[in-house]
Amino acid sequence: MDRNTNVLIVDDYRTMLRIIRNLLKQLDFNNVDEATDGQEALAKLRAGNFGLVISDWNMAPMTGLDLLKEVRADARLKSMPFIMITAESKTENVVAAKQAGVSNYIVKPFNAETLKEKIEKVAVHA
Repeated sequence: MDRNTNVLIVDDYRTMLRIIRNLLKQLDFNNVDEATDGQEALAKLRAGNFGLVISDWNMAPMTGLDLLKEVRADARLKSMPFIMITAESKTENVVAAKQAGVSNYIVKPFNAETLKEKIEKVAVHA
């Protein structure tokens, strides 16, 4: 994936946003924007030109899963790579995310190497 791709990271926990931003920086992704909930993220995605979304699952009022469903239902955004991050490794969550069209899935905690692998996997299919 092009390191100049605009990446949107979405998490309601500012510390996690900072961690993900720093991991992306280590991987030479410098065009990173952030949103603190799904509604803000959707507005940014519809207004901007992003090539990748990395979103937390557990957020309010719009969850990462709801955001994913909105992205997949939007004709302009539906093919965008979408990586879901969660502390939950429950099978039903993975299944729900897959059914909604998630590109890849990361369970917390994770490191730059894991993030790099997941981004490379979705880039191949983008």
